[in-house]
Amino acid sequence: MPTADLGDVTLQYEMVGQGAPLLVVNGTGSDLRRKPSILDSPLAQQFTVLAYDHRGLGRSRPADPTHQPTMADFARDALRLCDRVGWKHLLLLGISFGGMVAQEIALAGGDRIRRLVLASTSPGGAGRASAPLHKVYRLALAERVARLASYTDLRASTNRELRERLIRSILRGGESEDPAAAPGLHKQLEARRHHDTWERLPSLRVPTLVAAGRHDGIAPLANAEALASRIPGARLRVFEGGHVFMLEDRAAWPAMIAFLKET
Repeated sequence: MPTADLGDVTLQYEMVGQGAPLLVVNGTGSDLRRKPSILDSPLAQQFTVLAYDHRGLGRSRPADPTHQPTMADFARDALRLCDRVGWKHLLLLGISFGGMVAQEIALAGGDRIRRLVLASTSPGGAGRASAPLHKVYRLALAERVARLASYTDLRASTNRELRERLIRSILRGGESEDPAAAPGLHKQLEARRHHDTWERLPSLRVPTLVAAGRHDGIAPLANAEALASRIPGARLRVFEGGHVFMLEDRAAWPAMIAFLKET
């Protein structure tokens, strides 16, 4: 995968597909080397998709590994990467932690952002924060994975088959110990717990879709409702599923793609 040296950080990224430029900002602990990734979704059939690993994750490395990035730092990374690949205007999709970063990107990017989808995410502040993953990741591996399964889909607590399937999926996704990623992950979680765009969201003037899973325990539906109510003109769409509803509800990807393609 190519890398972009931005001075204070080197970002690993990948670009696939053809069509309007779409920046996808991934969630906590994401690593494009794990397959399947967001690049294997239906998005690449409709857009030129740019995805990258956050600083400290995958092969993206900060110049100063001791620096604690803020949410604004994560947003600046994304905007500078778009500058590097020559994108002046773009569509934007943020998922989970990436949805928090996408809020900061949209607030900082002005009219660069043509349309915005915020999926499985929260506004923070008075609009409520997502689940405290910085506490969950301090737990021993077995307990951490079990807790993540319950958060990922609230139905897991009463559905043994679903719970076991989620645990297997989380482990395949990299929840086994990865010492190289640990410092970057913990810095990401530290930034995440301070996320708060609530007071600034009314200033957004970007057509926005807030997409939520009905059974999401990480970014509960109440958070999505608050987020949508705070952004002028935003739409809210609720899908049948948990935190990764786009893999559970077949209507999800088509709905998000249709919104991004509206003119």
